[in-house]
Amino acid sequence: MRRIASRVSQLNGEGALAVYSRAKELERAGRSIIHLELGEPDFHPAAPVVDAACQALRAGRDRYVSTRGIPALREAIAEYLKRTRRLEVAPDEVLVAPGCKMALSLGMMALIEPGDEVLYPDPGFPIYPSFTRGLGAKAVPFGLQERNGFQPDLEEIAGKITPRTTALIFNSPNNPTGTVFSAEALRKIAELAEKHDLWILSDEIYARILFSGEYESIWALPGMAERTVIIDGFSKSFAMTGWRLGYAVAPKPVVEAMDLLVLNTFTCAAEFTQVAAIEALLDSTQAVEAMVAEYRKRRDLFVAELNGIPGFRCQAPGGAFYAWVNIEETGLAAEDVAKLLLEEAGVAGIAGAAFGPGGKNYLRFSLVSARHLLEEALRRMMQVSSRWRAAVVR
Repeated sequence: MRRIASRVSQLNGEGALAVYSRAKELERAGRSIIHLELGEPDFHPAAPVVDAACQALRAGRDRYVSTRGIPALREAIAEYLKRTRRLEVAPDEVLVAPGCKMALSLGMMALIEPGDEVLYPDPGFPIYPSFTRGLGAKAVPFGLQERNGFQPDLEEIAGKITPRTTALIFNSPNNPTGTVFSAEALRKIAELAEKHDLWILSDEIYARILFSGEYESIWALPGMAERTVIIDGFSKSFAMTGWRLGYAVAPKPVVEAMDLLVLNTFTCAAEFTQVAAIEALLDSTQAVEAMVAEYRKRRDLFVAELNGIPGFRCQAPGGAFYAWVNIEETGLAAEDVAKLLLEEAGVAGIAGAAFGPGGKNYLRFSLVSARHLLEEALRRMMQVSSRWRAAVVR
């Protein structure tokens, strides 16, 4: 057999999907499984969004469109960001893609050269280092540690910047920790970016899922609009995961470079989903607010009870919909705890090493099941904790 391109060997998958596959096997064998492994909302898009998609299809809006996205959606995104994040963005600084991952990939392809160094959070979304390596660049982690409330250590970041560093990627709220980066952290990251002439890729996919305060984007800081690429989409905030629709906001030269990549790859995102996305951004039924309110209730319930399970320790997330649980005091490896919970308790979670070496003593649970299912998951986890309870010193 002829060789496969070496860049593919630099990529890695997502641990959540492997756990999901095993959980489905157990379900097919008749087991009851509570799915807390995938970052997929258990909500569906609001009715007006679905209606808009159906109407668009009936009207024949299923043809090729602009590579950058239909003008009406790019205008709606600019207005949405002004309304929800106080950002001044021009429609021609917006590019629409089939999914947030695709928008991220386009931005990275446009900015990162082989041999570059790219800073990324550990623990963090596993695609950041994976795709960096796939582009022939070096992925350089910076830690998000529990003792710092999972905020970035700016001295560590500064110490890891070299002449080859070209970009820094982060997401706030963070997946998997749920940490919202502080205003001070954003300001210092911006200062480092300006000092060392770095690109910033700000993954803001969870920006609307915030449990207190108003979202602050690094784009809004002085001088940052010219060196920041915002990545966002409709999967999380609008529960449109399978619709595959995301976007990037970037300086015009970056959008032009990304546009050329679109022309050479997928041509355009589907028009009828873009029409529906305009309706989603309007949020006429206040579906986003209701969804976030429910996530807040789930967080309060789940985190409080997790901290009552022997050997478990969990800080309340400031955003997103994850519980990031330290299990070090169980005396077991996170992979072993995750396996026990799945195989014996029927609760599917992710061992934290899937998000980087910094996650080796953690589990991630997604708050994407109804409260009664979360309560049942907690009951099952408490029952299984007898397997390690004797080793826990309180």
